[in-house]
Amino acid sequence: MFKIGDYVVYGTNGVCRIDSIGTLNMGMGDREYYTLTPVYEKKSKLFIPVDNQKIVMRPVLTRQETDKLIDEIQNIDVLCVEDEKKREEVYKEAMRTCDSKQWVRIIKTLYLRKLDRMQHGKKATSSDEKYLHMAQQNLYGEMAFALEIPKEEVEHFIAERMQEKH
Repeated sequence: MFKIGDYVVYGTNGVCRIDSIGTLNMGMGDREYYTLTPVYEKKSKLFIPVDNQKIVMRPVLTRQETDKLIDEIQNIDVLCVEDEKKREEVYKEAMRTCDSKQWVRIIKTLYLRKLDRMQHGKKATSSDEKYLHMAQQNLYGEMAFALEIPKEEVEHFIAERMQEKH
């Protein structure tokens, strides 16, 4: 169980702070809830049952885990989509895992797919754009939090780190 003040990643809501834990005064019985405030959307609040099993909630990556993930990016495989009709379902399932490596896989897959489509005179599909944006928002938000840098600087930070390795 998490504590008040902990930072977690909750589903596709990104990094959130646990503001309180307790029952809600809405006639909903004695069920305990986390009250979460998304770090990058301070005006919203989420009320999540403590016994929630449907949506993944996990601790935010540490600085060390983030550094390790950046070092591993080149070795992380792209997503394999065998059936074009199931492409969106593959992306959706990868997002649902709430796993930063899966988000890297989505970004790499969609970046390469976008380049390929552009070479053939096609634009990226709206579905591809949607999932690329979601994966980037989640991954870059978590990395920015761990690295203590603005979210807008994460992509540049990653690129510089990867160049240093070569």
